[in-house]
Amino acid sequence: MSDPELAVVEFLLTTQVYSERRELDPDDLPPAYRAAFWSDGEIERPLSPTASAATEATGLERPWEAISGLMFTDRDDFSGTLQFTDRDMAEEWYLKRTDADRLMDNPALAAEYGDEFEDVDYELARERNRPARADRALIDSLLNEAFDEEEEEEGMLDLVDVRAPEEVEMTMDHLVLTADQEAEIHKIVKAIEHRDYLADIGLREIGKLLFVGPPGTGKTSVARALAHDLDLPFVEVKLSMITSQYLGETAKNVEKTFEVAKRLSPCILFMDEFDFVAKTRSSDEHAAIKRAVNTLLKSIDEVSLIQDDVLLIGATNHPDQLDAAVWRRFDEIVNFPKPDRNMRADILRVVTQEMDIVDFEPQELAEITEGLTGSDLRLVLREAVLDALTEERTTLTQQDLRDAVADFEERDNLKNMDMIEGDHDALVAGGDISGAGDSEAASDGGEASGASRPSSGGTPDGGHDHDH
Repeated sequence: MSDPELAVVEFLLTTQVYSERRELDPDDLPPAYRAAFWSDGEIERPLSPTASAATEATGLERPWEAISGLMFTDRDDFSGTLQFTDRDMAEEWYLKRTDADRLMDNPALAAEYGDEFEDVDYELARERNRPARADRALIDSLLNEAFDEEEEEEGMLDLVDVRAPEEVEMTMDHLVLTADQEAEIHKIVKAIEHRDYLADIGLREIGKLLFVGPPGTGKTSVARALAHDLDLPFVEVKLSMITSQYLGETAKNVEKTFEVAKRLSPCILFMDEFDFVAKTRSSDEHAAIKRAVNTLLKSIDEVSLIQDDVLLIGATNHPDQLDAAVWRRFDEIVNFPKPDRNMRADILRVVTQEMDIVDFEPQELAEITEGLTGSDLRLVLREAVLDALTEERTTLTQQDLRDAVADFEERDNLKNMDMIEGDHDALVAGGDISGAGDSEAASDGGEASGASRPSSGGTPDGGHDHDH
């Protein structure tokens, strides 16, 4: 017996069980199986177990070859369909070779054969299975229904980025959170799990979060990780694109954005650059743009986690620019400050899990990286890896990391130089414009003008990631 044989026989049994048991729905099929049978947003019965469908579901290039030696299998050469010549013999063969863990990954078979194994629980298998709403094929089908014309779709794609959970690589395990952030996220997860109860008791104004903090502190990463871990489609709105000349009727497109989120619900609707709203409200922007922003605020009022199954997350780097009208639309504010020393050490441990580092001391590195964000630390480690590769090394040392920190600080000083004040000479190779003395003066001036990184002052950090 080989794994390919077992995989194809399991696929054929699943197609038959699902076709026969009408009480089963797409959530009872493993995601890879669903991918083989989606058609216009539906999975129609009976399932046709063709060789091509078997390939997509199992990953095997030649599924018929895998089972052609079994006594109870056959293939229809005309249709390409794989089939059993003796279903009872196929079931007996399969049940002798499968186990509880395998059945728990396939709710349809857990429903059919769960009584044969002690540790198989159909309801738990179904709960563990990624739901159909998270499939890219279903998301695309729903999006196609939402757009009336091709031009409308192109305009919307400028404003909205929709990702299936499987397309989000970030998970909550990749993040280092503060206790406050963990508590807020735990609350919202519980609210999602108990939406029906909250609706029954009339608590509907919940599920609108505002993430605030400097760039690189993980606001977007936490939102995406939630989508991945909760198996929810991730709808990201690019608020700065509202002013794009290609969007035409901006207010209409803003309304369409919320329609899309409701159509894909349950989902996460993430709106970055939320300070853009405040800037527009307080400026002399064109009336059409102001109308779009007012439409946005009204749409926020009308969307609900409890009624619409849409978790709304706004994010801003500049909370000081938001007015009261914006603040009151969010029921929870989650702070994302820069990490303190201990959190920087934790971030470094998470980021370097797959790296080979001699004498690695994250606490020491945390001491010399005050003021750096999770994103900054990722850049430091990237440079250390690339520098080592130039020396044909894949094993890093603690000194490599120290050097990378120093290089990062130097580049950051250059980035923050005040060119208007006349420190141009510091950017000339060798500093050799008007003599060595001038060169040294220019160099000193360049260092003096480089803004030092702000101190975190021991403030706990929030949501710092290693891929932001």
